[in-house]
Amino acid sequence: METAKKTGRKKQTWTADEILAAYMERVAAEAIPFKTTVQFCQAAQIPEQAFFEHFGSLEDLPHTIWTRFFENAQSILSNDASFATYSGRDKLLTLYFTLFEIFALNRGYILYALKENKEGLANLAQLRGFRKEFVEYVKTFVSETSGEAQQKWQKYRQPVYAEGAWVQFLFILKFWLDDRSKGFEKTDILIEKSVNTAATLLDTQPLENLFDLGKFLWKERR
Repeated sequence: METAKKTGRKKQTWTADEILAAYMERVAAEAIPFKTTVQFCQAAQIPEQAFFEHFGSLEDLPHTIWTRFFENAQSILSNDASFATYSGRDKLLTLYFTLFEIFALNRGYILYALKENKEGLANLAQLRGFRKEFVEYVKTFVSETSGEAQQKWQKYRQPVYAEGAWVQFLFILKFWLDDRSKGFEKTDILIEKSVNTAATLLDTQPLENLFDLGKFLWKERR
């Protein structure tokens, strides 16, 4: 479900993804906060019975949409034969770029869902399922290292790296929501600098990347 397909037609059967696509299309096009299942089904011309075959309530849709975004990214990466050979840094970098390519295809919906509805931090509730999938997936990026000393730290590095990556992701997402550069090129720069910084801090290497990130962010504030 990378893009919201045209829907709103009367039909006998509806798949879950078709219902999600109809919801995304209506939200992006009309910028209206559906309050009830009846309201949404009438607007999208979906029989309520078809809706409840797949979802228990209207509130399930935003959560499921974000989970689908992440599942799509995972599917793309799993079909890339070279991905398994990447370092942890390059895996995280590729995950971010893949996610934000998917987001770009659905920017109208995401802008309304996270920014234009004026709900502020309450919007983050719809990312709960996405966050769970994200954190567990990123934990696998902390590669097994040789040496007894490194192995002792492995169980601590995994959750710290994954939770740090989640905070980093939210920071990049906020930047992307406000990014007006061509092709979101400034977000691409931020992704690369942020991942370089995370790799630097995780491996306790020199702070050159941290300084580089700071220069970029300061420049963007001016």
